[in-house]
Amino acid sequence: MTDFKQPRRSDDLWAQALAAVAERQDREAFARLFSHFAPRVKHYLMHIGCPELQAEELAQEALVSVWRKAALFDPAQAAVSTWIFTIARNLRVDALRRRQGVESAEEEFDFDLLQADGASLDDGLHASRLNERLRSAFRLLPPEQQQVLHLSYFEDEPHARIAAQLSIPLGTVKSRVRLAVAQLRRLLER
Repeated sequence: MTDFKQPRRSDDLWAQALAAVAERQDREAFARLFSHFAPRVKHYLMHIGCPELQAEELAQEALVSVWRKAALFDPAQAAVSTWIFTIARNLRVDALRRRQGVESAEEEFDFDLLQADGASLDDGLHASRLNERLRSAFRLLPPEQQQVLHLSYFEDEPHARIAAQLSIPLGTVKSRVRLAVAQLRRLLER
């Protein structure tokens, strides 16, 4: 089981999650979007000058807007991350206008602080090296641990479904995942 599929690009995964929210009000997909983007949006808002409490509130408001407006997202126009950060930026601008009564709060916004969607060259190189180390460590795991990790992390299967698919107890799946993750951690710390 050493030959596993490449995970799909994160942009595609976020677009699929957003489509699930738009089409089916998929709470699990929204939870994944929220847990990934809310802290990043909050950090971004704090970086551009929002106090922590306001950044937290605006980040939550931005993700609520994502839930409500998911059907308006057009992947041909922007990446999911760009769309979400634009919503957050607009909410901040609106908050500044309300608070300061300023007609054009965009003068206070520094577009140079807006990060690009893509990874920097250094980030890409680091991610590539880490990915190769992870693949090497993965190949050192026992086949049964490789199998459950692959199903859990790369196929995004719930533990209960893995147990049913492999005809093993749920506790065994959880133990194998826990042992495999601990072993990977040890191998990567070398």
